[in-house]
Amino acid sequence: MAVRLLSTPTALSHPTKLSFFSSPKPISTATSFFQWRSKCRVFTGKMVVKACVKVEETNVKETSKQEWGKVSAVLFDMDGVLCNSENPSRKAAVDVFAEMGVQVTAEDFAPFTGMGEANFLGGVASVKGVKEFNTEAAKKRFFEIYLDKYAKPNSGIGFPGAFELINECKNKGLKVAVASSADRVKVDANLAAAGLPLSMFDAIVSADAFENLKPAPDIFLAASKILDVSPDECIVIEDALAGVQAANAAKMRCIAVTTTLTEETLKPAGPSIIRNDIGSVSLDDILSGGSDEMVQDMQFLQVTEQNPSRILNERTRNGSTPGVDVPSNEVFSLQGLQGSRRDILRYGSLGVALSCLYFAVSNWKAMQYASPRAIWNMLFAAKNPFFGPAEGFSGYHMFYMISVMWHYLTFVGTPYESRSARIQQFVNYISDLESRGTAPKVPEFPAKLDWLNTAPLQFQRDLQGKVVLLDFWTYCCINCMHVLPDLDFLEKKYKAKPFTVVGVHSAKFDNEKDLEAIRNAVLRYGITHPVS
Repeated sequence: MAVRLLSTPTALSHPTKLSFFSSPKPISTATSFFQWRSKCRVFTGKMVVKACVKVEETNVKETSKQEWGKVSAVLFDMDGVLCNSENPSRKAAVDVFAEMGVQVTAEDFAPFTGMGEANFLGGVASVKGVKEFNTEAAKKRFFEIYLDKYAKPNSGIGFPGAFELINECKNKGLKVAVASSADRVKVDANLAAAGLPLSMFDAIVSADAFENLKPAPDIFLAASKILDVSPDECIVIEDALAGVQAANAAKMRCIAVTTTLTEETLKPAGPSIIRNDIGSVSLDDILSGGSDEMVQDMQFLQVTEQNPSRILNERTRNGSTPGVDVPSNEVFSLQGLQGSRRDILRYGSLGVALSCLYFAVSNWKAMQYASPRAIWNMLFAAKNPFFGPAEGFSGYHMFYMISVMWHYLTFVGTPYESRSARIQQFVNYISDLESRGTAPKVPEFPAKLDWLNTAPLQFQRDLQGKVVLLDFWTYCCINCMHVLPDLDFLEKKYKAKPFTVVGVHSAKFDNEKDLEAIRNAVLRYGITHPVS
């Protein structure tokens, strides 16, 4: 196929710009069977054209769907694909004819959708028999009304998913272009209203420089030439019948969307696949060349890589390729950073694992005390205390024995157990411990892991209606601080009133533990909730 720019006609009196931009990053190498490497050519300039462009076709090779290969470029129509602008365009056109005293409806413009403003307005004028219709004057007024009422910057006329799909294509190394039958003034206005920067696209091709608009293939062929991509490596996304016909005439694959016309109307034109809107078009749809069969094959390969034995068994039983549910590969964006859900889970899990490893290594001394028994008790609570004789017991373990005892009484003891009986159990335990001199060893839980050695107090069950004093013998994070309250003063202040002393002891070093004071407090004040 040869594409030639012919001489300038005198009818075109104003210059028109076809802008194409450098790709933001190099085109990446393919990593799977259905991904291919694109040509790494960069366009950095701008071409100013004062001529209409005619496309001369010579020896166009017929390409069957089976012969189609890789996709290197995506050509987006604008109205009805990127921008929800077809209905506003029809309303503006109705206003133009109303000013001329001609009554028309929005539906009258449907047959001329996607053919450019000249045919869009002129076609209805011809059907309605408008005499001496001035196409250029009508276009000028149409743009004035349309830009003033319907296409204000960032007015939100862009279809959901358009911005994301364009970014996905660019990240995959595909070139992207706008190829519209609308005039450049409308293209610029619509893209601005949709929040799609011109710099997103490698080329923008509008109707100004063309004599033959859609359904002629000229616009699409010119876009492929600017992108330096052969037509059989381009895929078009269109909403109009004329656009689908133009893509077929250019020997390009086409994905049709039903934002303007119904599926029944579009299907006879022969699009590769039909989707509801651009938000329903996936990157797999594009990479497969608009083939549903290839999309299914790509999904099957992805799932087979994850669980080949299951898929093979299903194929053997059923004799055909089973239906597969492919995990979502939705791309998320945060402050310019993008990643699929799979990548986020993969690297997020790696980050959690590395954090746990770092914690274990940096706290190896503390981790040696995290016995399986302690973790088991923390998660499930012990139904029976693991008491038994053990050698080598020293005095500083006493307070931890009290903790174990408290844990046992809290979770195993009778809910209606009297306070005096509870205290007496502690007294008996301490007396027995001192008289026999033996008791089970309880590992010490240093700072950062001391929560493994205790259980939370229940306010309504244990402390309701009592004055609670937190008696701290502790190594605090802010400083080494020992707070020994005046218990005699508290006895007098709360005389004849029930109060509970909760001893919180999490000393980091052995020599900071005032074991004698703890023992005396337990025996003298009837502490019901000693906590280590």
